[in-house]
Amino acid sequence: MATENRLETKVVPKAVKKKPAPQKQQRTSMKEYFRGIKTEMKKVVWPTRKELSSYTVVVIATCAFFALAFWGINSGVLAMLRGILGITM
Repeated sequence: MATENRLETKVVPKAVKKKPAPQKQQRTSMKEYFRGIKTEMKKVVWPTRKELSSYTVVVIATCAFFALAFWGINSGVLAMLRGILGITM
C-alpha cells in the first residue's frame, strides 16, 4: 500500500481593514422630507378592488378560524380542569 503525504494547510486570516466611518448626511427640510414621501408613494403598486376584497375575506376567515380554535382549546382545558379538580361555577 502506498501512503499519501498530505500537507496540512492553515488558513491565516488576512488583516482586517477598517472602513472609514460614514459621513453624516445633512438634515433636509420638512418640504424635502414630504416630497420624498410623495415620490415613494407614487412607486407603490396598490391592489385592485377585487384583490382587496379577496384579501379582506381571507383575513376575516383566518381571524374567525383562530378565534374558534382558541375558544375550543380554552373550553377543552376548562372542562378538563373542572373534571380533575371538581370545580363548579
